[in-house]
Amino acid sequence: MYAPERQQEILRLAREAGRVDVLSLAEQFQVTAETVRRDLKALDRAGLVRRVHGGAIPAGRLDFEPDLTEREATAADEKDRIAAAALAELPDGGSVVLDAGSTVARLAAAVPVDIALTVVTHALPVAARLADHTGIDLHLVGGRVRHRTRAAVDAWALRAYAEIRADVLFLATNGFTAQGGLTTPDLAEAAVKRAAMAAARRVVLLADSAKAGQEHFACFGSFADVDLLITDTGLDPAHKAAIEAAGTEVALV
Repeated sequence: MYAPERQQEILRLAREAGRVDVLSLAEQFQVTAETVRRDLKALDRAGLVRRVHGGAIPAGRLDFEPDLTEREATAADEKDRIAAAALAELPDGGSVVLDAGSTVARLAAAVPVDIALTVVTHALPVAARLADHTGIDLHLVGGRVRHRTRAAVDAWALRAYAEIRADVLFLATNGFTAQGGLTTPDLAEAAVKRAAMAAARRVVLLADSAKAGQEHFACFGSFADVDLLITDTGLDPAHKAAIEAAGTEVALV
């Protein structure tokens, strides 16, 4: 296969999957990783993809944000395992912040009905899952609700998080890399996530491995701010090692 043909196929794969990675492409096309990097560089120069750590995403993908229904259906098994493992991190009788995200919403759905806990959240789906738990002291943070994520953002939400100090934050992200940190497509969402991180003594990131290596427009934190990452066993060992080197514990489930 000639280079232009291979590059066209790489572009097709990137547009279909939303992301391609160097090692998988090298194996698929039976070429070296350096050859794939040259292909991605050529596509990047042409404005067809954006290079990210370990691979590339289609041009414009940095601003792309799937809606809630699509995110709920993606990596469902992995998210269920992550949510189940996260239950062990709930403080007995303590206080938690639950971020907006499909994996965090799965954690909320798995919380025992009879648990005694104080919960703060700006995510409507999370609040809805916990509203009938009589043992939970539920606080719903207000603000402008983004239709795509059903999460409250802007000044009201930021003020609310500035007034609390919770035991644990269960955090979500659209993408993460050891070098680039935690990212999401929307600046307002990023600001609220950053405020929630500052409002908790311990930060637990819940993210499936497909988000590793993805970078989006707005950065809201680094792994120096994260105590524990709970992810699935699909996480590349190189990503795991780099994240642990940044001081974050990594649990694979």
